[in-house]
Amino acid sequence: MTDTITMGVIQAPFGTDMDANIKTVSELVREAASKGAKIILPPELFQGPYFCVTQEEDWFAHAYPAMEHPCVTALQPLAEELDVAIPVSIFERDGPRYYNSLVMLDAGGRAMGVYRKSHIPDGPGYQEKYYFRPGDTGFKVWSTKHGKVGVGICWDQWYPETARAMALLGAEVLMYPTAIGSEPHDASLDTAARWRRAMQGHAVCNVMPVGAANRTGDEGGQVFYGTSFICDHTGEVIDELGREETGTLVGSFDRRFLDRHRAAWGFFRDRRTDLYKDVLL
Repeated sequence: MTDTITMGVIQAPFGTDMDANIKTVSELVREAASKGAKIILPPELFQGPYFCVTQEEDWFAHAYPAMEHPCVTALQPLAEELDVAIPVSIFERDGPRYYNSLVMLDAGGRAMGVYRKSHIPDGPGYQEKYYFRPGDTGFKVWSTKHGKVGVGICWDQWYPETARAMALLGAEVLMYPTAIGSEPHDASLDTAARWRRAMQGHAVCNVMPVGAANRTGDEGGQVFYGTSFICDHTGEVIDELGREETGTLVGSFDRRFLDRHRAAWGFFRDRRTDLYKDVLL
């Protein structure tokens, strides 16, 4: 590894044609890599539209075994060609079980393993419990060629426990592929700002950069609000995209400085696990 860790974030709209969606992601991965990104994050479930708005059994036919998923097999050669790591969000089928999962591709294209989304939402417009089992992998940190990255999936990003667990596992940066936008039950509710603030808080409290990749576009009345961003270890946003933009973000960070700064702040030194029993209730 070098002394610098450089992450990239992708934002785009996606439709029903998986091949077209993969092409979109591939082109944006190339763009991010051309800007120097070494770990490049696409949005959640970019294989197609965000289908969890309603409960429709036909969507189960769109799940694949993790290592055979077309998004994984298509991006492996690209990861090898560009020498970049790519967290690939997928709809996974494992026998009779279905998960909202992520396959981590290392630079060189090797699949490092699977993370299954731990927190599964269930509400208007986000009816994921119909489709996905709660993840059984535990939280993961991936020691890629270009740095140690912790990746949570969408609803995971709201939980401070997720971020802290990945930090304790040795993450140097946190990344969150996302599909979030309008709330069908309340047209006046816009969560874009609080969505960001939650993750900026994770950056501050764990002294590490955060990148979040959202989708954009109107999918049958569900409007995804983009606003993907990268923030530094203080929570300061260093690069961002608007609500409707398609594009890439890149942020570079000094790994030695971040490691020293985490130690200096003492958040991990001063933890009192003997007092945290109520967290398990």
